[in-house]
Amino acid sequence: MKRNGKPANGKSSQQSVTKIPHNKATFFDRISTTVTRAAGRPGATILAFSLIVIWALSGPIFNFSDTWQLVINTGTTIITFLMVFIIQQSQNKDTLALQLKLNELIACQELASNRLIDIEDLTEDELMVLKKFYVKLSDLAESENELYSSHSLDEATTFHTRKKSKRSGKA
Repeated sequence: MKRNGKPANGKSSQQSVTKIPHNKATFFDRISTTVTRAAGRPGATILAFSLIVIWALSGPIFNFSDTWQLVINTGTTIITFLMVFIIQQSQNKDTLALQLKLNELIACQELASNRLIDIEDLTEDELMVLKKFYVKLSDLAESENELYSSHSLDEATTFHTRKKSKRSGKA
């Protein structure tokens, strides 16, 4: 229950948010971040290319046997399989961080629609409705021939109508 804009415990909502220390990150999260960073460096590409060259050059030594082919097939399959999950974990974390940053920008902008904060949870059909609305906003802005025209989701039509009536002298 809130009193005077504060929760019953007397703390503001900002104070009641618990900050999770970085050292409490999960083991998998730390590993996935480290592996993803390492895999994205030029050295990783050079290492992978070098291993393939060494494998190819060793072909004549092993008479291009089935075992020789199985080594590269098995190795690349295992690495690919593991990297899919590791990179996905890292990508999920980055996407969440980006969404939170965007949410903060929306929340602190006076004219921005707070309804957009959880937009990533909408269905595809709901997103298409919003897209049509923004296309309409784009068309309105284009018809005004003004580069710096800006509207929020909630106030766009109202502002546009108000601007149009002021220009025609019907204020």
